[in-house]
Amino acid sequence: MNITEKILARAAGKEEVHPGEIIEVDVDLAMAHDGTSPPTINNFKKIQDKVWDPEKIVIICDHTVPPNTIGSAEFHKVSREFARDQGIKNYLNHGEGICHQVLPEYGFVKPGEVVVGADSHTCTHGAFGAFATGVGATDMAFIFATGQTWFRVPEAYKITVDGKLGNFVSAKDVILNVIGEIGTYGATYKSLEFCGNTIENMDVAGRMTICNMAIESGAKNGIMEPNKATLQYLKDRNVKGFDVVTSDPDYTYEKEYFFDVDDMEPQVACPHNVDNVKPLSKVTGKTINQAFIGSCTNGRMEDLVAAAEVLEGKRVHPDVRLLIIPASAEIYRKAINSGLVDIFMDSGAIICNPGCGPCLGGHMGVLAAGEVCVATTNRNFLGRMGDPESEVYLANPAVVASSALSGEINDPRD
Repeated sequence: MNITEKILARAAGKEEVHPGEIIEVDVDLAMAHDGTSPPTINNFKKIQDKVWDPEKIVIICDHTVPPNTIGSAEFHKVSREFARDQGIKNYLNHGEGICHQVLPEYGFVKPGEVVVGADSHTCTHGAFGAFATGVGATDMAFIFATGQTWFRVPEAYKITVDGKLGNFVSAKDVILNVIGEIGTYGATYKSLEFCGNTIENMDVAGRMTICNMAIESGAKNGIMEPNKATLQYLKDRNVKGFDVVTSDPDYTYEKEYFFDVDDMEPQVACPHNVDNVKPLSKVTGKTINQAFIGSCTNGRMEDLVAAAEVLEGKRVHPDVRLLIIPASAEIYRKAINSGLVDIFMDSGAIICNPGCGPCLGGHMGVLAAGEVCVATTNRNFLGRMGDPESEVYLANPAVVASSALSGEINDPRD
């Protein structure tokens, strides 16, 4: 079996499972945020009075923090009262950050476990060797009630990435290149297993970026065997009591893809689909109005450091607003203490509190008709960040920072 099948077999209490098999599994961790917990709660109340295990449920407010409308305030109120009534102690609503960043920071994610979240980018946690996937509010309601859910065991694609990334080329470029090759629907309900020496030598932040965007190819989950950096990350957060699961070396995958990144230049996903990927050299010169560095994809400390390297001592173009949003309060504090926030403010950037920000197009950083944004987010769908007549380009943090300085999509290597 591969790593995903082994994890699902354990959770289902079976010796082995096979692709296409329908199984019922025990969930190790269930997460919902301020956008998905109210509909989950409404459905839950129709079927049950008490959650199955309040210790295994985490509710995080991150999509609209602080609330910007009466409706979002009501969503916070519903989730807050539910957590209090159910004895859910892991209710975080004080700007701790984006759910997908906060879960591992707080030590909730363990290798070999089943992590389910009411958000599609829950697949981020595959970076820690967990089976992690998103579900809808109705499914999450039944998970809250029973601690169980069902899956169809996904077929697996092996994604091998070899080579050394060049200057200002990052994990974001790796996953954009992969999605450009596979396509938006090319891995629908498949398990993407990432390996190769590039993945093995990558830091935790980069590995999270890659697994985060597995869903953009339609995948059920993205997953990696934990490397030394991952195990050290878990040790630093005192995470114990887990088993590292690995794939059998003779496993036969449904498909295998090979990528050599030695000579790869930064990649850009052009409107309005994530698989509309082009080399940066084919996109430079596009005038922009907004630049955004942040989100659950690229709001980590390593991303902010890359942006600061480009921005230090320079000023943002007068026609561009640059928004920088750390993915968590922990990262925000590190950025302050290390002087990054001073660099950002001196450059003319706007630094916002941890959260999802413009990624959803309703909280802050909304685009007007005809405006163009280059962002480190994971999606560039029509109307995702504001007016349907606006455009969003996806790129790595260094490219976004360089573009903010020049007023057009720009190569930081120049």
